[in-house]
Amino acid sequence: MAQALFSVPLSYSLRNLWVRRLTTGLTAMGMALVVYVFAAVLMLDAGLKQTLVSTGEADNMVVTRQGSVTEVQSSIDRGQANIVTQFPEVATNLEALASRETVVLVNLKKRETGRPSNVVIRGLDHQGIKMRRQVQVIDGRLFRQGSNEIMVGQATAKQFANMTIGESVRFGGRDWRIVGHFDGGRSGFDNEIWADGEILRQSFRRTTYSSVIVRLMDPGQADVFRSRIEDDPRLPLKAKTERQYYEDQSETLSRFIRILGLTLTVIFSIGAVIGATITMQAAVATRINEIGTLRALGFQRSAILLAFLAESVFLALVGGGVGLAFASLMQLTEFSTTNFQSFSELSFGFYLTPGIVIQSLVFSVLMGVLGGMAPAIRASRIAIVEALRAA
Repeated sequence: MAQALFSVPLSYSLRNLWVRRLTTGLTAMGMALVVYVFAAVLMLDAGLKQTLVSTGEADNMVVTRQGSVTEVQSSIDRGQANIVTQFPEVATNLEALASRETVVLVNLKKRETGRPSNVVIRGLDHQGIKMRRQVQVIDGRLFRQGSNEIMVGQATAKQFANMTIGESVRFGGRDWRIVGHFDGGRSGFDNEIWADGEILRQSFRRTTYSSVIVRLMDPGQADVFRSRIEDDPRLPLKAKTERQYYEDQSETLSRFIRILGLTLTVIFSIGAVIGATITMQAAVATRINEIGTLRALGFQRSAILLAFLAESVFLALVGGGVGLAFASLMQLTEFSTTNFQSFSELSFGFYLTPGIVIQSLVFSVLMGVLGGMAPAIRASRIAIVEALRAA
């Protein structure tokens, strides 16, 4: 009997959503907009982290100078680099699997706007390229060591002018000829240009390295390797796993995206909740006599409350589903901005995860509960005599 006393008003309320199609649709679209913004912000943040974290290899370590935030700010002399590469945790294959790299920023013109923006130029050798397993040459070839040849990441090739194979780009007082495009596997390397390290250091009059990348024999030795560097008085250096290093690079921009996006979401959600409340209040006002009839038939106040609350939650879930569907289409686009850590151009996409789907639907339910609670309580408190008299 108790089951029946709940199921009838629930099905009755859901049918009323269809009866009030216009109002239902407008309210659902308002909630869809909020969920779209909420999900898009989370997807943008996830895309940023996916791009930068996937840049790192699990068994690679990045060694930079203490106090430096990025490789651009770091400086490691040749003696320090030699010491680091001789530690027993470093894997070897006739020689230590290490890459002494130099990173500089240059200003190049963007393809569409012609405005200048910073691009990362990474100087390394072919061993450094091999240590990045996700990188593949998709057009052309590798640069020749000891030459003014460069390879361009595919995101940089799309964003900046004069990046076709065979063209030349001028920086560091030299003309550099493009001989290949590479795919970084949707990692941060897609936003870089790679050149021979020794020639790059000569061009920019550098005598030191920006970083040393080493491959560990066992990823589980990362803490041992880190402690060995920190405890060595000859080395004013620090070491992080490559994934942790690039995750830290995303932190400032990630925080900015979350704060700005979630602020907009809160503002929009207030409007959506108010809209849901107005919709449900109107539904209660037009169905007072029907509520009285249900109460006269024996339905409890709690059943009436839950039925109207379920109507509001279902309405929110419909809006949430629509908002998620539109947000998922954002995965077809890419976003380009300045990385606040490195001050270089960074392209990344929207990335939808199961966690974001769950968070968005939970957020929808929360809006439905907040928007429908007051009208549902009002409906449950209507006295039978008052309701029937209103008929």
